[in-house]
Amino acid sequence: MGRRWRDGRGDLVVLGGGGGPSVSVPLEIATSYRARTKGLLGRDSVDGAILLSPANSVHTFRMRIPIDVAYLDRHLRVIAVRTMRPGRLGMPRLRARHVVEAGAGVMGGWGVRKGAQVEVVVPVQGAQGSRSGSFGDADGTGDPTSNRS
Repeated sequence: MGRRWRDGRGDLVVLGGGGGPSVSVPLEIATSYRARTKGLLGRDSVDGAILLSPANSVHTFRMRIPIDVAYLDRHLRVIAVRTMRPGRLGMPRLRARHVVEAGAGVMGGWGVRKGAQVEVVVPVQGAQGSRSGSFGDADGTGDPTSNRS
């Protein structure tokens, strides 16, 4: 089950557990080697979150701010969340396939915790304009036509 995103922008949707409301957060997507390597380096703040894919570990060397780090498995389920201060090396997570980074302390408010399910929604360009396509949907196909809108 491979997910194929491109560098760009989208939304991280944290699905509300137990029928609660879902939360949508602006997301920067970094899939190329260059974009993943740069990540949040040199930034003083984060607007929303950044997805690094593929990735199973991160470091905060040369970072200016502490960050929250969520490790996601191949089904986009959160397997661990950690807060890291600048100058730290995170341990690799064996089942992690993607990493989401955000400013320290914000993920808890979004409902990102171990076991939470998330989706990555990216704009899809078509003949009729742009619409949202969802990856990480419930059926696990990653098919944008099976969107939960």
